[in-house]
Amino acid sequence: MKYCLVVDDSSIVRKVARRIMEDLEFAVAEAEDGAQALELCRQTMPDLILLDWSMPVMDGVEFLAKLRQAETGGDRPKVVFCTTENDVAQIAKAMRAGADDYLMKPFDRELVEAKLQEVGAL
Repeated sequence: MKYCLVVDDSSIVRKVARRIMEDLEFAVAEAEDGAQALELCRQTMPDLILLDWSMPVMDGVEFLAKLRQAETGGDRPKVVFCTTENDVAQIAKAMRAGADDYLMKPFDRELVEAKLQEVGAL
């Protein structure tokens, strides 16, 4: 079974994403900020990360830069930013940091499934 890490400071977004990912037959873990997510990645590197942009403690871009520098498998997970940011410069920054793609909030199962097919995560 594939493993997805949902990283978002909103418990509602995490809950919605968890349901979608479990429907797509992923095992799911949750983190409410980038620091917590890094610790979970050190324990078990996920196959996929759904990542919020703006979070306390460590934001999504900082988390992603640290993840991609990790010595053990940080280059492996597919990372999809889930964001309300629609500024092209911000999206480009996320892609330069190592994101595979992005998804605009709010999202539903159809949008998530289509995006995961595009990035090869399904």
